[in-house]
Amino acid sequence: MDKELQVLLSQQWSNGACRGYAIWAMENCGFSFDDIQRVVSELHYVFDFKAIDEADEHYRNSPY
Repeated sequence: MDKELQVLLSQQWSNGACRGYAIWAMENCGFSFDDIQRVVSELHYVFDFKAIDEADEHYRNSPY
């Protein structure tokens, strides 16, 4: 395994960092303040009620 991948895999999961990435992506795509607020609020909900493996599966099965 290369050194960069080892560093990435050793980093701790952070819901806040994930929200930050999502906010950046939405800002870069021109989403409105209200839409970003709605998505961030929904992220709080899904982080509380969905496990990481469920989210991974949902991503892998999505058209995105």
